[in-house]
Amino acid sequence: MTQWLVVIDPQNIFASPESAWGSPFFAAAMPRISELADAFGERVIVTRWMPTADRSTSWGDYFAAWPFADRPATDPLYDLVPEAAHLTPHPTLDLPTFGKWGAEIEAIVGHGAHVVLAGVSTDCCVLSTALAAADAGAHVTIAADACAGSTAENHAAALHVMGLYPPQITIADTASVLATL
Repeated sequence: MTQWLVVIDPQNIFASPESAWGSPFFAAAMPRISELADAFGERVIVTRWMPTADRSTSWGDYFAAWPFADRPATDPLYDLVPEAAHLTPHPTLDLPTFGKWGAEIEAIVGHGAHVVLAGVSTDCCVLSTALAAADAGAHVTIAADACAGSTAENHAAALHVMGLYPPQITIADTASVLATL
């Protein structure tokens, strides 16, 4: 089965130490993300979280709680980090949701595909994507050392939760994923 790499939200808002949402582990994960992307070639999808959700829903409360992020989608805070700009020949998949799995990705990778997830944040967007992908019948591998959590404890907790879903979700590291290609 052909595997695809989905790199979740490698954006300034999650990478910058000055950002309230910046992961202190992003810089360590990015070289592994790049290594995986090089190996996957054209089978890489990069996503971006965009602040375009309907504010009349719970997203309104979310942005009230995080006003620093209540900016136009064109704000540089939402740009990819420079190291992620050339990870894929495909356009970024821009969605206003934590989870990135849906018809858009499935149309590219196919129903029941095998996807490897990497990116940020392990305890939010990666977790949300993994669970939705598993529910949709995808085979999911989490490249744990190519993910960055909000804290070490939250990263470990998210990996623990995702590890409760075998065989649909498996936890691996970059070296193990590369060995399967």
